[in-house]
Amino acid sequence: MKKCKQCEIDFEIRDQDIVFYDKISPIFDGQKCLIPEPKLCPKCREQRRLAYRNERTLYKRKSSLSNKDIISVFSPDSKYKIYTSEEWWSDFWDPLAMGRDFDFSRGFFDQFYELELEVPRPPLINNKAENSDFCNFADGNKNSYLVTSANWNQDCYYGFLMVKCRNSADCIWCTDCELVYECLDCINCYNLKYSQYCENCSESAFLYNCKGLTNCMFCINLNNKKYCIFNKEHTKEDYEKAVKYMHGSYAKYQEMIQKFADFKRAFPIRKANNFIGCQDCVGDNIFHSKNVYMGFDIYNSKDSAYLHDGLKGSDCYDVCFFDGVELCYESTSLIGYGYRFTNFCRDSYNLFYCDNCHSCKNCFGCVGLRRKEFCVFNKQYSEPEYNALVVRIIKKMEETGEFGEFFPAKYSPFAYNETLAHDYYPLKKDQAVVQGFRYVEPKKSDYMPQKVVLLDNINEVSDSICNELLACSVTGKNYKIIPQELSFYKKLGLPLPRKCFDQRNFERVALRNSHMLYDRKCDKCGALVKTTYARNRPPKIYCEKCYLGTV
Repeated sequence: MKKCKQCEIDFEIRDQDIVFYDKISPIFDGQKCLIPEPKLCPKCREQRRLAYRNERTLYKRKSSLSNKDIISVFSPDSKYKIYTSEEWWSDFWDPLAMGRDFDFSRGFFDQFYELELEVPRPPLINNKAENSDFCNFADGNKNSYLVTSANWNQDCYYGFLMVKCRNSADCIWCTDCELVYECLDCINCYNLKYSQYCENCSESAFLYNCKGLTNCMFCINLNNKKYCIFNKEHTKEDYEKAVKYMHGSYAKYQEMIQKFADFKRAFPIRKANNFIGCQDCVGDNIFHSKNVYMGFDIYNSKDSAYLHDGLKGSDCYDVCFFDGVELCYESTSLIGYGYRFTNFCRDSYNLFYCDNCHSCKNCFGCVGLRRKEFCVFNKQYSEPEYNALVVRIIKKMEETGEFGEFFPAKYSPFAYNETLAHDYYPLKKDQAVVQGFRYVEPKKSDYMPQKVVLLDNINEVSDSICNELLACSVTGKNYKIIPQELSFYKKLGLPLPRKCFDQRNFERVALRNSHMLYDRKCDKCGALVKTTYARNRPPKIYCEKCYLGTV
């Protein structure tokens, strides 16, 4: 057991972890540079990586090159140079022009941070977008607004981790869905509202862990049924009457949300882990994977540990937000092979301590490179020169205790509460500062009062609401209703939201279990299980065998 240098809890280094650290250790100039065991526990390592990922805190600012107006995750007073996406990918500038020698009298991370301040960055990541300027970490979205970590969606709004969805809003981890609202972890659903862990459900609302339901509401652990309310079959007329009762009304929807919460408490049994098609896995929400330890929201992966939010990973530790990776360690936002300690690098091979590099090979301590090889601190070397220099730099980093560590929290381009770290591990300002993170207090003096009274029923709301500045009922933060969003609410008979997008997202994330595992016993057979349900939480936890035999 080791003691975490951040939170001071004891954590385990398994025998197979030690084997992996040896396997992932690189060889330069004939010398194997051993990656040391981590100094932080898995939770603190994840938290540090997430503090480098700003998904949805967007700003209006100017390009550092052309002074054009842009939407960016970097605030106007950020020290970083920010170009438009077109400018950044162009040949108007050369990242090698910012190259420099490594100074062996100083630490690595200080010098790397100085390089990051010099090399321009794109404003956000939004590829192949069509009428979807306010999306981030996104590919191929059309007519969408404020969807992040989202690919190939159309007419979607305010979503996180959405894939191939249409005409949907306020969702997390939804795939191949249409006309869904306030849904989490749903697959192939149609016209579904306020539901979680559902598959192939349609024309329904307020479902939990259901499959194949049509025209149902307030149902839990139910499969292949029609016209059910509170898990009991009703006539079509009774069901339609219940739907009509709440249609479009904010007050009545709030009443139904509370009723659903009360009803869920009447079903105290939960499956210890949500696994589908898995073998030898530990974690939660793992699908079609093998030998994954402490994985969360993982698809089609194998032989990996301490990872979350990704697919097609093999032989990887401590990675998150990935799609097709192998032999990677302590990295975030990645696609490629052999990454160690990288942030947002794509389609590359054997990168070490690099940030925002694309289609590169064998680079160390580089920023913003494209199609380069054998570079250190953005300076070009021959292969022998590169290998010899990297060995010297690693030895220096071993002396300073930097080798084997991800980029320090203090050098993140973002404040803690601008990033996913705050979503997954919320901290107050004093807590964040003690742990070395920056924190930006919202300027509540900038919040404007809401001048319009929101009508209860969506059918009474006119298009003029899109011209109004609204204030979140919880935080006071201002937000607006965009025209296509209003059309969506009217089409589905949904009331206007009284909370801003950030608050709605925060509350949705809270409905999912954390990335912490606890040792518990199955409440039926007594078998030991590792689950994301803490020991003091009220649900009864069943192992998969007992759960399938009971529910």
